[in-house]
Amino acid sequence: MRGILRTTFVTAAVAVALTGCADQDDPDDAVGDDPAVTTGSDDDRGGAHDRDGTEVALVDATGAQIGTAWVEDDDGGVGIEVEVADLSPGFHGFHLHAVGLCEPDSPDPTDPAKVGDFLSAGGHVGGDAADHGAHAGDLPSLLVDDAGAGTLTVRTATVTLDDLLDDDGTALVLHVDPDNFAHVPERYAPAGPDEQTLRTGDAGDRVACGVLGE
Repeated sequence: MRGILRTTFVTAAVAVALTGCADQDDPDDAVGDDPAVTTGSDDDRGGAHDRDGTEVALVDATGAQIGTAWVEDDDGGVGIEVEVADLSPGFHGFHLHAVGLCEPDSPDPTDPAKVGDFLSAGGHVGGDAADHGAHAGDLPSLLVDDAGAGTLTVRTATVTLDDLLDDDGTALVLHVDPDNFAHVPERYAPAGPDEQTLRTGDAGDRVACGVLGE
């Protein structure tokens, strides 16, 4: 119809142009064969209510839930989706820890003299077999925006869901600082990364934890 308006009814075409601002909600034919862009609710777009896998609540040291993770088998590996809120902006180290216990002010099972939030979760999955950066439980860091919200989707083939659902379960842990994955240039550490870096990636204290288990 627009072509007819252009070639025959010039006055009508001008009238249509002048009223265009009032009709912005109508579909725009000018895109040609491209489909219209549509939006919808979170449910329409496969939001949190439609997530697959085992749901894991992520809590801070006070017991308040600050996020949720969904963990599922992914063709022999493990797929993980995370959504968080009310965290400090920036990158936060994210790891699978060897023990499914998320206790505040708790002792480290490998060093009972060391006490802190969520130390009950032990070290990283696979931490005894390799240096940090190559642990089976090492995952990409989670980026949190200025509003305190962050999301992460990751698949790892270093573990299976059965591995994580062993007798003592597994903990999903977020840290206060970024993870350097033990990548420290020689100009900063001529002797190489120290023991702490090789164990943890310098991600700092544990700020949130969730238990994955039977």
